[in-house]
Amino acid sequence: MKGELDPALVLAVPSKGRLQENAAAFFGRAGLGFVQPRGERNYRGAIKGLGDIEIAFLSASEIVAQLASGAAHLGITGEDLVREQIADVPGTVELLTSLGFGQANVVVAVPQAWIDVARMADLDDIAEDMRLRHGRKLRVATKYINLTRRFFAENGVTDYRIVESLGATEGAPAAGTAEVIVDITTTGSTLAANALKVLDDGVILASEANLVASLKAQWGPRARKAAHAILTRIAAEEVGRAVHEVRARLDVVDQALADRLGREHKARLPFGLEAPGGIVTIYCPRAAGFALVDDLRALGATDVTMRSLDYVFRQDNPLLDRLMARI
Repeated sequence: MKGELDPALVLAVPSKGRLQENAAAFFGRAGLGFVQPRGERNYRGAIKGLGDIEIAFLSASEIVAQLASGAAHLGITGEDLVREQIADVPGTVELLTSLGFGQANVVVAVPQAWIDVARMADLDDIAEDMRLRHGRKLRVATKYINLTRRFFAENGVTDYRIVESLGATEGAPAAGTAEVIVDITTTGSTLAANALKVLDDGVILASEANLVASLKAQWGPRARKAAHAILTRIAAEEVGRAVHEVRARLDVVDQALADRLGREHKARLPFGLEAPGGIVTIYCPRAAGFALVDDLRALGATDVTMRSLDYVFRQDNPLLDRLMARI
């Protein structure tokens, strides 16, 4: 059957909370609005105006599992969960692009009272001292078991045991169930409220939400076509969000000017040197917009305008190229 041999693309997105809101907003900016024809309580949806795409609303952890098994083609989830739950990340998924939300760090934190402990090497000394003096291993409370084991091994810390956290990890030292924690934090305020501090070299991973592609999914013609439509719009929105369009009336537009604008403002002339009616169009990074305008006015430019762009569709698409190279 066609549904088995050539399945529609499954896009897994967070089912609730801030991540769901941010994911919907991200896709919405790219003209990819989520719809749930059967109501908000139904965990299946679609993208308005595009066929061959099924949205699955799942928890962030479930999204990783679906990507790892190939049940979902694309998903939005945190990099921390991807690297915690998938043993072979390069062979299982491709992290296509970070999405600019869901930022948080996975960190190693110790009691503030440990004034002589600032780095992982100090933690190794504490672990050895605890074993020699008290006959037991340093206890580390965490939900991130695999990330913790890898990071501790990389830093030569071996004399410890993991206490799997089932609740509020930051409360483990005060409760006496662990001396050290590995947890995720955004501002660090919760750690500070629990009299904990992050080690100077204790950031295991700077995580944020990513658009992730499964390398285990069945990428037939329908799924590839749908991915092309999605990634083309996302890439166009990302480029549009990053640049300003500056237009100006100039008497002389030549290669020397184009080269100087590129060198000094990282600007480019997307339509070439020809300037119908003496109007030249320039794209530049947003941060360079006002400096470019000042430069053009100093050259005698008139009628200078600057505006934001919703979408810039370019021939090259790094997101799509990266996906197609892997599947």
